[in-house]
Amino acid sequence: MAQDFAAHLAAAVRARRGALRLSQQDLADMAGVSERFVRFVEQGKPSLRLDTLLALLDTLGVELQLATRTSAAARALAAQPPAAQPLAAQTLVTQPPPAVPPSAAPLEGNGPSARESQP
Repeated sequence: MAQDFAAHLAAAVRARRGALRLSQQDLADMAGVSERFVRFVEQGKPSLRLDTLLALLDTLGVELQLATRTSAAARALAAQPPAAQPLAAQTLVTQPPPAVPPSAAPLEGNGPSARESQP
């Protein structure tokens, strides 16, 4: 599976770079990565630094998306109760915490002191 992903990613990066008429060196300079790293991506190297890869993709205007697989193994995990699922199989949702209005959560030292609240 990792090889399939690496090959798909390599083809997508090569195609996008070609469509933008950029050399590997031009893309590397624009993304702040080495030309060697661009070559590794385009060759389908299966292990890359994620932060560097994301910088390269951002420069190309390419977005990396995650989706739940519908393979038999994923369906079997989905059928299990949540407590029985290993952590890696659970869906991780990253959302920012809800905004708390400043009046609802006074900072320490900014609220009335014990002396001020007494009559």
